[in-house]
Amino acid sequence: MPLLGFVRYKFTRKRNSIDMLRNTIAIILILFVASSCKKAEDQSVLFLSPAEQLAKDVAIIEDYLDQEGLVAQQTATSLYYIIDEEGTDGHPTSTADVQVTYRGIFPDGTEFDSGDKVTFNLGGVIAGWREGIPLFMKNGKGKLLIPSGLAYGPQGAGSIPRNQVIIFDVELHNFL
Repeated sequence: MPLLGFVRYKFTRKRNSIDMLRNTIAIILILFVASSCKKAEDQSVLFLSPAEQLAKDVAIIEDYLDQEGLVAQQTATSLYYIIDEEGTDGHPTSTADVQVTYRGIFPDGTEFDSGDKVTFNLGGVIAGWREGIPLFMKNGKGKLLIPSGLAYGPQGAGSIPRNQVIIFDVELHNFL
């Protein structure tokens, strides 16, 4: 009898291990399917069509302007800009080397970047800067309000989330 009990114990233990393994696999599959459905729902919200995203961005920019009591010009691409100080000596091209002081913020006022008398080529920056900086003259100051499609778009970059409107206070010191 003791031998028969030992065999039953081993068989039952092995069967229980197999049942536990099946149950674990089933639970993992259920969780995977459930999380995949949630991600698909989330992504439908995150990935609007370009036209829908632009409309959302324009609303965010216009709300910001209203809250701050600002009046801006709008380009054909929906870049908004404000010239606070005109400056002199002409405008840079969209591929010029420029020297600028800037402060980048989100519409809620959180600063994400800044630089003092930084020099770079406009050919290597976001489209909003390539379009916006040439609107300023040498020693001009103002603000660029950039929709996400002219910034970092649906991929984001570093501390800048995907589809984020960004705002820059800019002073153009010089250009070549």
